[in-house]
Amino acid sequence: MKRTLVQFRNSRLRGFIRKHEKYAPILFFIGGFIFDTLTLGRIDRLYDLSVLCLHMTSLTITLYLYNLADDGKWNNTVLERFKEYYPLAIQFFFGGLSSAYVIYYSRSVSMSKTVFFLIILLVLLFANEILKKRISNKYLQFSVYFFISFTFFTFMVPVLIKEMSPNIFILSGLLSLFSTLALIAIIYRASPSTRSEIHLGKLIGIVFSIYLIINIFYFFRLIPPVPLALSNGIVAHQVKVDNNNYLVTYETDEWYVFWRKHRLKFIQKPNENVYVFSSIFAPTSLKKSVFHRWKWYNQATQEWEIIEDIGYDITGGRDGGYRGYTFKNNLVEGLWKVEVLTQEELVLGIIDFEVITSDSLQPKGITQKIF
Repeated sequence: MKRTLVQFRNSRLRGFIRKHEKYAPILFFIGGFIFDTLTLGRIDRLYDLSVLCLHMTSLTITLYLYNLADDGKWNNTVLERFKEYYPLAIQFFFGGLSSAYVIYYSRSVSMSKTVFFLIILLVLLFANEILKKRISNKYLQFSVYFFISFTFFTFMVPVLIKEMSPNIFILSGLLSLFSTLALIAIIYRASPSTRSEIHLGKLIGIVFSIYLIINIFYFFRLIPPVPLALSNGIVAHQVKVDNNNYLVTYETDEWYVFWRKHRLKFIQKPNENVYVFSSIFAPTSLKKSVFHRWKWYNQATQEWEIIEDIGYDITGGRDGGYRGYTFKNNLVEGLWKVEVLTQEELVLGIIDFEVITSDSLQPKGITQKIF
């Protein structure tokens, strides 16, 4: 073991890291993001669960080691030899956990009004690049840690309990709050340097403020209903079900419109049905009621009018998402949108389109796809 440590101290890797210390945080940040992008698939897979739990556990341990290192707790131990790498490890785990949340959430086909929360996550993700310079700020350390742990538990608890509801979200937040305050208390008690650097009441106040803000976001429906995600949302001319396969016929847009499958301008024949197909990812055994809310934009009042809510249940476990569709006949011309909502009216996605009724116009780019 001693020989291995000596070899590491004299290794090219250590020399390279010290020579390029300025860029090391960015490299570790990118490394964490790339690792998650290439390896994470389904939130309910044993591998994904193991990786995220390992990240969270390692982050907690590394924060403890880092904050006690200034007090000489690890002098003359193996841990002292890795002291300079603790900030980089923290950076890696911060990047890995925050990027995992962004990866899972961004798979939804439409961000709708919850895009604001995604922007916050992206800002946190890329702000992680400069944390190396400020990682010694303990207020920042524990604030980011609490936010990361909150998102961690909002994924994990519904997957493990196999249920989603406001009560489950509250439970997730309380678990995160308890674990963060416990870590702060342990470090504060064991580290004289921490006690001299922070005001405990101020730090707890910051944590509770973040807790309150996230809950306000949730109850104003500005946070996506993770771990659910809208995999596909398509306005179609026809949907047929055969041997548990959904054959969807729809208009496609130009090749460069890669972010949306269907064409926005829907050519409707008189008395034709208009279908909306959606597939929703849900973790294995998680059951949830969802519904399509059909809305039409009234040009006279310049407001969206709710036309009808049509619901159905989903059961998780399918890679391509749980499939379902609703339809309406002979829609009024104009702008339409169908919101895909949970029972608590949390937005999974929005499917926009414009209805153009004509006998002469023909649908463009018609294609059929099996889901």
